[in-house]
Amino acid sequence: MANTTSSSPRILTFGEAMAMLVANTPGDLAEVESFHRRLAGADNNVAIGLSRLGFHVGWLSRVGTDSQGRFIQQSLKAEGVDDRYIQLDAQHPTGLMFKERAENGADPRVEYFRRGSAASHLSIEDAASIDFQSLTHLHATGITPALSKSALELTRHLMQQARQSGASISFDPNLRPSLWPSEAVMRDTLNELASLADWVLPGLSEGRLLTGCESPEAIADFYLERGAKAVIIKLGPEGSFYRGTLGGSLESINVPGQPVANVVDTVGAGDGFAVGAISALLDGLPARDALKRGNLVGAQAVQVVGDMEGLPTRDKLEQLEH
Repeated sequence: MANTTSSSPRILTFGEAMAMLVANTPGDLAEVESFHRRLAGADNNVAIGLSRLGFHVGWLSRVGTDSQGRFIQQSLKAEGVDDRYIQLDAQHPTGLMFKERAENGADPRVEYFRRGSAASHLSIEDAASIDFQSLTHLHATGITPALSKSALELTRHLMQQARQSGASISFDPNLRPSLWPSEAVMRDTLNELASLADWVLPGLSEGRLLTGCESPEAIADFYLERGAKAVIIKLGPEGSFYRGTLGGSLESINVPGQPVANVVDTVGAGDGFAVGAISALLDGLPARDALKRGNLVGAQAVQVVGDMEGLPTRDKLEQLEH
């Protein structure tokens, strides 16, 4: 169901989507002969997840004027994501990736063909037509600013503009060390961007790397001291941890993980968690419920092969929550 509404999106995400070719059989990608195509990209996974829950979500990006760019546009439109901020780039191709079929819950190996892609040429100019006044929430990740200097400038610009217009901002560091010139640059840049966000959502190992702190409490304090109102830390199968001032006073909450009998594909679990936690906060629910929903949606995501295929509709979510 495409979003044909003429009003500007209330929620905005932005970044690079790629066509993803997933191996049909396990083993070394060099040996695999058949693949099936899906959509990949952390930012658009979150856009799709929130759209399925009934939010009016826009996604800003650049895609090539090639078949994969058309595939991405059609896929997002079919999910009801508002595509008015997608720019077509005739000079640069759409990014592509290949994903191994891993077994026994292992993390699959992934190969990217994204250098010089259309999305790596994202810049502040691409934000010219955004109606920030109608925006209530912006979701950013640490992947987009890693793509290029101009994409970093765009990320900073969007976060600053959203902040000035009074929208809430969530930030998922989503570390991709191979995209950065060095670990130090990655750490400094992402911590600076995190200071522009209200809700920071690192994984535990990401938080340790970025802050130099060991415990979830210390990692949370690092970001709270820099302006965050909520730090929600993903603890994998152990669940999640919250520390923040959303309820008025500082509180810390632990919620145990959602048991999963059969882990099919770990990719997309963090995006699923983000969809659950962010949607709950946007629904006005307290932090504990945001953790529960984050754990629940993250658990759905790992039970299917694709990155976003397991993300529930609002009806399905209500069934799962009761």
